[in-house]
Amino acid sequence: MAGPEIERMIQLLAKLPGLGPRSARRAALFLVKRRDSLLDPLSRALADAAATVKTCSVCGNYDSTDPCAICADPKRDASQICVVEDVSGLWAMERTGLFRGRYHVLGGVLSALDGIGPEDLNIPALLARARDGQVSEVILATGATVDGQTTAHYIADRLKDCPVSVSGLAHGVPVGGELDYLDDGTIGAALRARRPV
Repeated sequence: MAGPEIERMIQLLAKLPGLGPRSARRAALFLVKRRDSLLDPLSRALADAAATVKTCSVCGNYDSTDPCAICADPKRDASQICVVEDVSGLWAMERTGLFRGRYHVLGGVLSALDGIGPEDLNIPALLARARDGQVSEVILATGATVDGQTTAHYIADRLKDCPVSVSGLAHGVPVGGELDYLDDGTIGAALRARRPV
């Protein structure tokens, strides 16, 4: 239906999360129709990102500088490290504007089904950071999935010999959530994590 350049663009767009072949075809058509206002600037932005974005050697974040802006910021609290599964978790934490410490990106979670073991994650660098004497608290912000919780327990066990306190994010009823619509696991986690009012 289209030339090889457009078909290649559609195939690449279809590899993005949340885009299937139909959505990719619509996105490609939308971009081509708006070549001057969207396609050309987007292609330049993608080229710039490919040329400049790198992984922070300290925490694993993506930035155009190494160390990243968060690790290089002297106003951030170096005594707290928030451990996240991937960069999207770091970005989610930053959106809240509440955490003023530093981060550590694992690069995934332990998963026996997927063959991902401790050696496949950025755990040794975390342990080294926890032993360096600057860190007093490690906050485990892995997902509430089986693999996320397994990873958190594994890391907590490995941190037992480090001079840091280990904490985790609370799990339970989301803001605005109604009990009737929540699953049993969420309600149980909320009940176990209850606090005085």
